[in-house]
Amino acid sequence: MSREVVITGVGAVTPLGVGARTLHERWSAGVVGIADGKGVASEFEPTEHLSVKEVRRADRFTQFALVAGDEALAEAGWSDELPYEGERIASVLGTGIGGIGTLERGKELLIESGPKKVPPLSVPLMMSNAAAAAVSMRFKLLGPCHGIVSACSGGADAIGAAKMMIESGLVDAVVTGGSEAALTPLSNAAFGALDALSTKGISRPFDKDRDGFVMGEGGAILVLETRENAEKRGAKILGTLKGYGASADAYHLTAPDKDGGGPSRAMKAAMKDAGITPDDIVYVNAHGTSTGLNDAAETKALKLALGDRAHEIPISSLKSSIGHLLGAAGAVEAVATILALRDRIAPPTLGLEHPDEGLDLDYVPHQAKPLDIGDKRAIAISSSFGFGGHNAVLALEAA
Repeated sequence: MSREVVITGVGAVTPLGVGARTLHERWSAGVVGIADGKGVASEFEPTEHLSVKEVRRADRFTQFALVAGDEALAEAGWSDELPYEGERIASVLGTGIGGIGTLERGKELLIESGPKKVPPLSVPLMMSNAAAAAVSMRFKLLGPCHGIVSACSGGADAIGAAKMMIESGLVDAVVTGGSEAALTPLSNAAFGALDALSTKGISRPFDKDRDGFVMGEGGAILVLETRENAEKRGAKILGTLKGYGASADAYHLTAPDKDGGGPSRAMKAAMKDAGITPDDIVYVNAHGTSTGLNDAAETKALKLALGDRAHEIPISSLKSSIGHLLGAAGAVEAVATILALRDRIAPPTLGLEHPDEGLDLDYVPHQAKPLDIGDKRAIAISSSFGFGGHNAVLALEAA
C-alpha cells in the first residue's frame, strides 16, 4: 500500500482571526495582525467555541489547538465519525513553551496566598504535552500521543514526525500541528532580556531597519493520512506533505549558524525526502523572524540549498503579518503555505521598505503576487528554526 502522505483538513487560530482561510485571505491582502507590539489572537473568544468547563480545564495554548482541530477535522470529514480505528490515529503537536500562562498565574497565587491556593490543575494545564493530550481526548484518538518541544521548530517538527509515523505504517492518520500562548509578562521580559524583541513593535523581515521579532500567539492543526485511504473514502485532498528535513546547528544556544549551514542542510534533506530539486520549487515560506542574525543566516542558507534558483523563487515571511508564534509558527506557516499554493499566490512580506545589504532575494515586498507557474507543479518549502539550533523544513505540494 502506498504511504504517500496527504493533507485533508486544516485549521488555524491566529492574530488575523479564527480560521485557516481567514489567515490566508487576510495575509494575502496585506492585513497586519500586530497591534501595540504584539500579535494577539484578539478575535478568539474561547467560550464561543468551547464550553465553560473546557475553557477552565485548558490553558490558552491548548484552547487554540482544540478550536483549530475542530476546523481541521470538519474539513477532513471526520466530525461525525473517525474514518479509521482510533488506535490507528495519532495526536502529535508541537509547542515551544507550553502553558506558561498557567505557570505564571500559579506562581502569583503562591506568593499572594500560599501553596494551598495554587489550582490543582496547574501541572496538567501547563505541561507541554497538554495540547496533544487534549486533542487526543477530544477526538478519541487512541494511537500514539506526543508533545514535540523543539523551540520555534516545534510545529514543523511535529508535522515531520507525523509524516514519518504514517510512512512507517505505525498509524494510518495523524492529527498534528502546533500551538503557543506565550504573551505573558515573564515571557515578554525574558525575550526582551535577550534583546530578541523589536523595541519598536514592528515585524519587518529582511529590512535594514529591523530590530527584532514581534511575539504572537495562535495555533494550527493539519489532518494527515495516506493518499490511498483518503481517495478510497472520497476525501478532498488539499495537498501532499512531500518531504521533511531536520538538522542541528550545534553552534550556539540562541544565535543561528551565521553561515547558514544548519538551515541549508535541513532544506536539502527536505528536498531529498521529497524527491525534488530546486528547479521544482515555486515558492518559499521563510522563517523570516525580523532579527538581524536570522534573516541574514537564512538568506545564506537559501543560496546554499537552492543555488541560482534562490534568486528566482518568490520568498515571503508570514511573521511580517502576525509576528512570531514560536512553537506554533511552523504549523501555522505550513497551513498558510498549502493554501497559498492552492491559490497560486505568493503572499507578501510586509514592512519591507529597504532590504539589508546582502539580502538580495525576491522577498515579495508590500503586496502579494501571482505564482505564474503554468503547468508546473505547485511545490514549496516552509522553514522553521529555533533556539538550541533546531532546523526543520517541510516540502509541500498543492493538489
